Amino acid sequence: MNYSKVYLDAIGYELAPNVVASRDLEARVLPVYEKLRLPPGQLEALTGIRERRWWDAGYKLSKGATHAGKKALEAAGVSPKDIGALIYAGVCRESSEPATACAVAHALGIGADAAIFDVSNACLGVLNGILDVANRVELGQIKAGLVVSCESAREINESMIESMLKNPTMDHFRLSMATLTGGSGAVAVLITDGSFNKGGHRLLGGAYKAESRHHELCRWERDFMSTDAAAVLKHGTQLGRQTWDVMLQSLRWSLRDVDKVVCHQVGGAHKSSILSTLGIDESKDFSTYEYLGNIGTVSVPITAALADEREFIVKGDKVAFLGIGSGLNCLMLGWEW
Repeated sequence: MNYSKVYLDAIGYELAPNVVASRDLEARVLPVYEKLRLPPGQLEALTGIRERRWWDAGYKLSKGATHAGKKALEAAGVSPKDIGALIYAGVCRESSEPATACAVAHALGIGADAAIFDVSNACLGVLNGILDVANRVELGQIKAGLVVSCESAREINESMIESMLKNPTMDHFRLSMATLTGGSGAVAVLITDGSFNKGGHRLLGGAYKAESRHHELCRWERDFMSTDAAAVLKHGTQLGRQTWDVMLQSLRWSLRDVDKVVCHQVGGAHKSSILSTLGIDESKDFSTYEYLGNIGTVSVPITAALADEREFIVKGDKVAFLGIGSGLNCLMLGWEW
């Protein structure tokens, strides 16, 4: 896939206020560690995640997404009335019906002519939303669209800690551990046709690949989540390699052309595996998982925003967003910053 008229004008984000250390979560499942004879420190040692963030109890997802959306619009000087599509793309949603996007659109003052809906595709939701808006912009249907998301790890972490204490077996521990890597945050990505600002980052194109035969490897059903982390890493890395090759070919890039990358923030093992498989030097990657954890759909865009703020990514860089989500699905996007 290739684009010629699509720009990323701004990324707004909100960090959840409550810092939760990995050691604090482990302290709550200490009886499980003792029964299985596991030394403390496993969570941080296996993932590299020292801490993550939680929202206050009862915090509304639409509130976080709205705050992030306001920041993105204000940063770009774009009016809510200019938005032709608003997509809420989080794994976490306020209800099955109506779309969480409706609450966000109302709070932002999005016009009545805008397309307003939710998209759900595990950790790829925001990147899928970006593609939807990019297609509308490229076709000339709209001039600007906003993709928002707010993820919350508090609730699933609380329920999984309770589950681990009730079923302190090694198999249950193995399938539950990845859940404790989750973090919380909100993000908004403003995509336009470039007519509002001259400093936008141009979307060049990307590639999408799927391996749906692996859809059972990671499942989140209400208050229970199960993840075969080793299998997700193995098959996700293989799928990432296939997608990477297609993207390079589509954009007519060589490996040397790629200046910076932003990976989905799963943890240290995932980062090392995917970068090594793709042949990317770790100096080209910016990571946030150490202190933000895995924020699902929010991970790639919020990491890109922080990399931009800290001038790790600079004007003119060719940047690749590397998204891999349960399903298994992989979506990679190439940008000229």
